[in-house]
Amino acid sequence: MNPRVQSVVPKEDFTLELLFSNGEVKHFDMHAYLEIGVFRELKNLALFKTAKADHGTVQWVHEQELCPDTLYLKSKK
Repeated sequence: MNPRVQSVVPKEDFTLELLFSNGEVKHFDMHAYLEIGVFRELKNLALFKTAKADHGTVQWVHEQELCPDTLYLKSKK
């Protein structure tokens, strides 16, 4: 099992700074996801910034979330 998200900082450039349970800090670019279904409303920066770590993943105010494995495997150091 891949490490899980412990904390998240949503950035102005629509990236997420993620701290994982193994101590790694990585960055996840959300741009490609902002054109897909339920994630479209996150183009609103105020809504994007509601991101929080929840049960090992990232979740937003309207319950959008990403798979924790996707976050870990597609993030860059």
